[in-house]
Amino acid sequence: MVIRFAGDSGDGMQLTGDRFTSETASFGNDLSTLPNFPAEIRAPAGTLPGVSSFQLHFADHDILTPGDAPNVLVAMNPAALKANLGDVPRGADIIVNTDEFTKRALAKVGYAASPLEDGSLDAYQVHPVPLGTLTVEALKGFGLSRKDADRSKNMFALGLLSWMYHRPTAGTEAFLRRKFAGKPEIAEANVAAYRAGWNFGETTEDFAVSYEVAPATTAFPPGTYRSISGNLALSYGLIAAARQADLPLFLGSYPITPASDILHELSRHKNFGVRTFQAEDEIAGIGAALGAAFGGALGVTTTSGPGVALKSETIGLAVSLELPLLVVDIQRGGPSTGLPTKTEQADLLQAMYGRNGEAPVPIVAPATPADCFTAALDAARIALTYRTPVLLLSDGYLANGSEPWRIPEQDELPDLRVQFATRANHTLADGTEVFWPYKRDEHTLARPWAIPGTPGLEHRIGGIEKQDGSGNISYDPANHEHMVRTRQAKIDGIEVPDLEVDDPGGAARVLVLGWGSTYGPITAAVRRVRRDGEAVAQAHLRHLNPFPANLGEVLRRYDRVVVPEMNLGQLATLIRARYLVDAQSYTQVNGMPFKAEQLATRLTEALAPLGSTAEEAVDHG
Repeated sequence: MVIRFAGDSGDGMQLTGDRFTSETASFGNDLSTLPNFPAEIRAPAGTLPGVSSFQLHFADHDILTPGDAPNVLVAMNPAALKANLGDVPRGADIIVNTDEFTKRALAKVGYAASPLEDGSLDAYQVHPVPLGTLTVEALKGFGLSRKDADRSKNMFALGLLSWMYHRPTAGTEAFLRRKFAGKPEIAEANVAAYRAGWNFGETTEDFAVSYEVAPATTAFPPGTYRSISGNLALSYGLIAAARQADLPLFLGSYPITPASDILHELSRHKNFGVRTFQAEDEIAGIGAALGAAFGGALGVTTTSGPGVALKSETIGLAVSLELPLLVVDIQRGGPSTGLPTKTEQADLLQAMYGRNGEAPVPIVAPATPADCFTAALDAARIALTYRTPVLLLSDGYLANGSEPWRIPEQDELPDLRVQFATRANHTLADGTEVFWPYKRDEHTLARPWAIPGTPGLEHRIGGIEKQDGSGNISYDPANHEHMVRTRQAKIDGIEVPDLEVDDPGGAARVLVLGWGSTYGPITAAVRRVRRDGEAVAQAHLRHLNPFPANLGEVLRRYDRVVVPEMNLGQLATLIRARYLVDAQSYTQVNGMPFKAEQLATRLTEALAPLGSTAEEAVDHG
């Protein structure tokens, strides 16, 4: 089932969706969510730009996306109905808050007549419900003003939908009492509105059917699960990485949508050795994080695309200093301020090349909200092992979306402990022992990490080119070329797993290659195409610099490579340049994730000229 709650920014749609998600996760369904809200703190009420929505897809089996189209739309006002109706399939249920369908509200969004009366909704199952009136009536005994009581109508709607889909209720009631612990009368009013919505569904004749979506019994391996968003998973991954490395975690950050939640979350965990610094700007944030890395901490800075632009000089400095630093970019629509609350994955080329000089940086990209945890550990592994800044590319879709996550056991986490330099590592011709900050590990090419103030390990670092080994300032042309090539060789030599290809039977002639948050829509589309009898292969990149060593060989196996991206073809450009493969881009930059059906259609088009049904592919083989 796919449900979408939609209303004004002040109607509490994100909270409503989040609570339905939490209860659905506790019930044991697989799920995926898509919050969608305006950039303004409070956009103009009753207008199309002010509509906020939350979509949830849940099932009794493995799912990968928040759904292409809602089975149920809850529209709190005319603007919410008009903004979302185009996504609703014929025959779907639409629950409409009739209290808001006034002449003024209708005119504000361009309705000449009420769609509830002019027949324009005849193709849908429309359920008119005066949510505000019913909520105010249910809260008569609480001494609230009509305006205050009306604010709980989202809880009434949540109760109604909870009844329709047999969701548990205890968790939401406990949440409301915790949330309003300082105002118990408000807490009980919200609980009462929630229960009233449930009872309304139970007693009204307009909702004659409720639906049972059983727990997913085969989708998950055994373990303890919770619902988690991408930003929360990434925060936990950073904490786990610091604990596994036995290092303090320092976050230097400036608030920016959609990355701010990481700063908020990490600030709550001082008990795990986490220090957070809300800097005055992006440059100060990364400067502090790099300073913390120099001092022996796991340094992290979080931002979005505009912040990466401001941080680029210090990222280049970190490349020169060769210190471990995690730069987390939660991508959003651009350029400039762009679409702060909408998703995009258009910072790949910026991450790859957005610095002066030859300044190579490893790039890691998570595939799902829960995968943000593992990606953070992987990025920390690379940074600590190879002494390099690492760019971790998440995006708004992953950051705000949720899915079930199996909480790992500690013995499943990697050992990330590092050895700091403890003594001099070079002997001069006169027998004097000195510390050389750029004397490298033969395998990783990483330089030693020395804590400032350690006796005998005094050394200089900075942005001016260093002499190989000694670290003295050097303007020698041959030394500069050697250092540039050495820094590149260090990144090229990073150990990453080979790319895994999902190609059942090995019969496919088309490969769909993705990265980042396109994983869910691509995988769902591939499943649809295969159900139609076609053979198509799929591979997904986590490591974008360096690429997996077998990527070139994988690409050469297939007659056609299709690369869906939420940009104008950035990975496809890199693939074409590196491997001379005619990778075909399929792109969109509308601030929303791909829909599975649109990708399935594109893959079917790519297969058509090859005659590549599963049977024909075997014949070709």
